[in-house]
Amino acid sequence: MAEMTMRDALNQALHEEMERDQSVIVMGEDVAGGSGGSSGNPEAAGGIFGVTKGLKTKFGGDRVIDTPISESAIVGLANGSALAGMRPVAELMFADFVGVSLDQIFNQMAKFRYMFGGKAKTPVVLRMSMGAGMNAAAQHSQTIYPMLTMVPGLKVVVPSNPADAKGLMKQAIRDDDPVVFFEHKALYSKKGEVPEGELLTPFGEAALLREGSDVTVVALARMVPFAMKAVDKLAAEGISCDLIDLRTTSPLDEEAVLESLSLTGRLVVVDESNPVCSIASEIAGLAASRGFKSLRAPVQKVTAPHTPVPFARELERMYVPSPADIEAAIRRAMDGV
Repeated sequence: MAEMTMRDALNQALHEEMERDQSVIVMGEDVAGGSGGSSGNPEAAGGIFGVTKGLKTKFGGDRVIDTPISESAIVGLANGSALAGMRPVAELMFADFVGVSLDQIFNQMAKFRYMFGGKAKTPVVLRMSMGAGMNAAAQHSQTIYPMLTMVPGLKVVVPSNPADAKGLMKQAIRDDDPVVFFEHKALYSKKGEVPEGELLTPFGEAALLREGSDVTVVALARMVPFAMKAVDKLAAEGISCDLIDLRTTSPLDEEAVLESLSLTGRLVVVDESNPVCSIASEIAGLAASRGFKSLRAPVQKVTAPHTPVPFARELERMYVPSPADIEAAIRRAMDGV
């Protein structure tokens, strides 16, 4: 298996799917690099995060489209081209800007198939970066996947490693329903092994990364490697945990959580989003409604506080849940408090 960053894994997935299917197009602000013709170079870095690097050079301006700075225009273009038979991959750059195009997403994209009786499909992949820890302040650092997970008709993907990023992206592009694909900014440069050849990761199937009998730990995105650090540290002390990476929040692999909970009786949910109406709250509610008989201790939620993301580095470090926070929550679960 090759080792690569999440950025490169996503880029590889886009290259492979655009080669495989002529209907796949990419659009967004600066996806071609933004250098224009002034420097004689039609492409610079391939977007501010480098995920679309090389696409315009290989597939041309008809399939890799730099758009104006208008999120509503980007999503509207994606919706229309999908209804016309294309498979657009649209980038909003920062998840925080989704509000500008929210009507296009939850009143249009998510409802086309339902409102047209199944006669229309909208195979849009809506890519957006998210997450704190990069000192990007309150308007560029939020984790808003709970907001879009609650919308019927959308599929929501939140990868934590390069292999899943590639497999889930390829799956998303081939899906006939709209998919919102969240990419944590702090994970773009993280390396991991990616299997060679065809790689498709199905939606709605969580990954069991560690096996244990004492506590079920559920995490997603950047919180997965943080939870792994805490789980591995406690394993040396004799506390063993199941560690579940959700990978997608819609569809949500409820059975994986409940099956693990039935064996451990204790649940810790780690979620970088704010605590109110979070994925952590959803998983805690699942445990209470369908796994209550298995619970031997209160469910522990490890989330960011209910505040905007601070800009100051010291405050931002306090804002983001840490491996130490996760370790403390697992210990509380073991103590039954």
